[in-house]
Amino acid sequence: MKNNKSLGQHWLKNRDLLNQIAKLSYTPDAEFCLEIGPGLGTLTSSLLKLFPEVIAIEYDARLAGNLPASFPGKPLTVIHADILQTNLTTIANSRKYAIAGNIPYYITSPIIKQVLTSPAPPEKVALLIQKEVAERIAASDGHQTMLSLFVQNLATVELGPVVSAAEFTPPPKVDSQVLILTPLVRPLVNPACLELAKIGFSSPRKKLVQNLAACTNRSKADWRALLDQYTIDPDCRPGDLDLGDWENLYHAINPGS
Repeated sequence: MKNNKSLGQHWLKNRDLLNQIAKLSYTPDAEFCLEIGPGLGTLTSSLLKLFPEVIAIEYDARLAGNLPASFPGKPLTVIHADILQTNLTTIANSRKYAIAGNIPYYITSPIIKQVLTSPAPPEKVALLIQKEVAERIAASDGHQTMLSLFVQNLATVELGPVVSAAEFTPPPKVDSQVLILTPLVRPLVNPACLELAKIGFSSPRKKLVQNLAACTNRSKADWRALLDQYTIDPDCRPGDLDLGDWENLYHAINPGS
């Protein structure tokens, strides 16, 4: 079936890789797997071998209509819907579940944010996304971004296998990588700390003290003193700070919070 370029459709047919993605999404506690963007059903086939049930959300009407016929008698439910407009709590219906999918690059961040902030988050997530974005989300100190801080505050992050562009039909312009997320029971730090981080990242390439002084009522000298108090290099960039650093700074300027 011809792909829809506007929906970022690229078909992965390497069975070994598809099985790997399914296994990386698997957790014995999950009563079903929610698949995002099943497309032709290649990953669906692997998921049905591991999970008691698969619920697939497909935005493309023609694909959603065709998919059930490929798996007669299997515990598969296909819903024609936009995942970003889908209520995960309703889908979960108080059951434990996992999420898997080969998702369009252009909506990677919105999907991840939706999944991790849902009142009914999954037990585990395995998504095939653009390699550069996967690496950015898994970044450590010195390479942090607002996206990596947000995700790492709500889930443990692991990187799975890299998938060459040549494995897809048609091939995308970049390689992909599996991102594995295990949502945490509670955030590592108060999400309010990330509001301060947003200020710090207002100009990511500038020194942190410049950004903080420009957007708060504290001077550069004040911020340098605070950074020094927590043994943070006063000449650092915002990407050098981890979640603990932002938490310390937040509580320093919001005592008692």
